Amino acid sequence: MLFLVRHAESIENATKYTGFYENPRPWPGPAAHALSRDVVGLTPRGFLQCLWLQKTLTGLTGPHPAVRTSQYRRALDTTVLALPGLPYEVTALLNEQHYGAATYMTKQELYATYPEGAEDRQIRKHLWTPPGDGGESLADGVLRRAAAFVDSLHTASATDVVAITHHTTILALRAVLERRPVTQLVDEARVRKTPNAAVLVYEQADGLFHARGTIQPDC
Repeated sequence: MLFLVRHAESIENATKYTGFYENPRPWPGPAAHALSRDVVGLTPRGFLQCLWLQKTLTGLTGPHPAVRTSQYRRALDTTVLALPGLPYEVTALLNEQHYGAATYMTKQELYATYPEGAEDRQIRKHLWTPPGDGGESLADGVLRRAAAFVDSLHTASATDVVAITHHTTILALRAVLERRPVTQLVDEARVRKTPNAAVLVYEQADGLFHARGTIQPDC
């Protein structure tokens, strides 16, 4: 079994339009990305969601699941709080999409600063490659990482896997696991995103993964 978990609610999630996305942005791109990756932690609600995850995952997985998490603090915090005492492996394959120099830019500031990428960002979001060092598109960089992560599961020992990751990365992972176009998943996400702390359940059979449902937190 594979359990994809979106990290619990972070400070960024809770204050997106009042705290991190100022116009003009107070940080240069590399500093903004470092802030997003290394500093942003969980809200009080996020801590409660981790307690919910602890109970939920205990009832779903075997006694010793293999745990994988992204390098971002909000994912690491979720891992430690939701799966206390279990060893875990940190992998960049589960990182959030790298927004490069555009990290924490409002759309208004982004389009004014990088007008050449505005059309892709507006109508072809999956193809948009953020400007600056490290910027990766969903349809290329993130999807490629997702495919590599799923490939690694086929060669892993026969045990349950819990993967703590991020919203956009979950879209890419679902495209690979469910064999669906990423554009279809992006369209669905425009209507409803995967909630923080939600658990997506997959079963591996005959070399393929099959979706078995999603469990959403009650807090």
